[in-house]
Amino acid sequence: MFYMIISEVKTVAKKIKQIAIYGKGGIGKSTTTSNLSAALSKLGFKVMQFGCDPKSDSTNTLRDGEYIPTVLDTLREKSVVKANDVIFQGFNGIYCVEAGGPAPGVGCAGRGIITAVELFKQQKAFEALDLDYVIYDVLGDVVCGGFAMPIREGIAEHVFTVSSSDFMSIYASNNLFKGIQKYSNAGGALLGGVIANSISAGYSKEIVDDFAERTKTQIMEYIPRSITVTQSELRGKTTIEAAPDSAQAKVYMSLAEKMAAHEISHTPAPLELTDLRAWASSWSDQLIALETGVVVGGGAAGI
Repeated sequence: MFYMIISEVKTVAKKIKQIAIYGKGGIGKSTTTSNLSAALSKLGFKVMQFGCDPKSDSTNTLRDGEYIPTVLDTLREKSVVKANDVIFQGFNGIYCVEAGGPAPGVGCAGRGIITAVELFKQQKAFEALDLDYVIYDVLGDVVCGGFAMPIREGIAEHVFTVSSSDFMSIYASNNLFKGIQKYSNAGGALLGGVIANSISAGYSKEIVDDFAERTKTQIMEYIPRSITVTQSELRGKTTIEAAPDSAQAKVYMSLAEKMAAHEISHTPAPLELTDLRAWASSWSDQLIALETGVVVGGGAAGI
């Protein structure tokens, strides 16, 4: 069975590495997170993936495409909820949780995160499962209320953002950096780096590299766009499970190894909006110059 019963808390609890992964909707955040969870589990770690998106689909590919009851839905149905009512096991023993959201058009979309985290803290669920990692998969379009909780409350120790070279993705990451900077002096989580996703053309890598350098952070991994990911997800699985010997799986394993080795995160230096716009315009001019042949090297840059 996938349903998990929590045992008694051990006398001496080990330190759990808690990571929050943010990203603009549709950027591949949940795909990246699920493959990271799967890869960490293959390295021998005990992992929980904590879906913090109201769509409640973060853990689907860890459970053959199946949805699981969310914390908020379960609370609406039962007056008393135990943590093990909402924890389910997926691929390679990964613990799966979905915080859920309010009924459509009602309440705060981030409320599920607040409620779920408080429930698990009260019942010492993380300690009882003897976890090595808790990975929060968080919607990063807005860093408000509940969505900011893993940062604001210092629940997550390290924050990473999934970003492509597209401006709106970088814009969302820069906003996230502002939130991290705001809470950095009050015990909030710090930035571990950028996971560069959908990096195929040469110019894509150059753009995200430049953004990371200007905001004083690092690139954790470059993840190329791959049909292997699409094929795997159509089967309701991660690439780590469906195509473990593929080149794409090796990229996710590399990311997991880097995450396991990562210990120190930092306060980023987000760009002001006017500076971000000027930076983006500069890159637009460079790409146009490459495309039109004004500057030589468009082929090497993938244009």
